Amino acid sequence: MATGMTKTQLVRHMAEKNELSNKQAAAFLDALAEVAIKETKKSGLFIVPGLGRLVKSNRKARMGRNPQTGEAIKIPAKTVVKFRVAKAAKDAIAPKK
Repeated sequence: MATGMTKTQLVRHMAEKNELSNKQAAAFLDALAEVAIKETKKSGLFIVPGLGRLVKSNRKARMGRNPQTGEAIKIPAKTVVKFRVAKAAKDAIAPKK
């Protein structure tokens, strides 16, 4: 299974790339996450230019099945958060053939 960068690795990379201290880079990442959560909660949308957008979405209540017993169950409505990748990022990562 492939593993991504840890937060520590990301902080180090951002610090080196932008000539900052690790503490400043970590503070930036924490502030970005805080703003993203706050704005998505408030307005339902947060855009990270060049990367994508966080979108708050409502799911309707629906009927489902218990996989063990096969019994029908009611799944309640709930609010979920989705990340939609920007076209430029998608094309850079997985170009069309």
